[in-house]
Amino acid sequence: MNKEEFASRVTAIRQKLFKTAYIYLGSESDALDAVDEAVYKALCGYKKLRQEEYFDTWITRILINECHNELRRRKRLVPLEDLPETAAEDFDSLPLKEALARLPGELRDVVVLRFFSGCTVEETARVLKIPYGTAATRQRKALQLLRLELSEEVSQ
Repeated sequence: MNKEEFASRVTAIRQKLFKTAYIYLGSESDALDAVDEAVYKALCGYKKLRQEEYFDTWITRILINECHNELRRRKRLVPLEDLPETAAEDFDSLPLKEALARLPGELRDVVVLRFFSGCTVEETARVLKIPYGTAATRQRKALQLLRLELSEEVSQ
């Protein structure tokens, strides 16, 4: 793979990468920064990619790592108690967004990749470096928890 092919492949999936980052980070600017950083890191290491057919899952994994890094940075920099109350809190309290945020990380990763990034179970398993069966089980558990959580929201 050369730089031109790399650029064309990134361009083809850039929107998918942005949607994935946006789901993780909840901010358009942070999502754009994460995508840019992931593309930069992928560009620096694209020659290490052994199987080009896994390019999409490889760069998605880099992006997810960047999102996790950003979330860790946020925890260090701004304690939740110190955030000011704003009208944006009403917008951010959408039931699905809250339910997703409460899922354990390993289940949330599967849901984001499967339903917001459009990955298949097989692609999700490759991105997360877990067996296919584990990805399918995590998806099932996550959906059960989301159903339970959202049905409780409706009944309240």
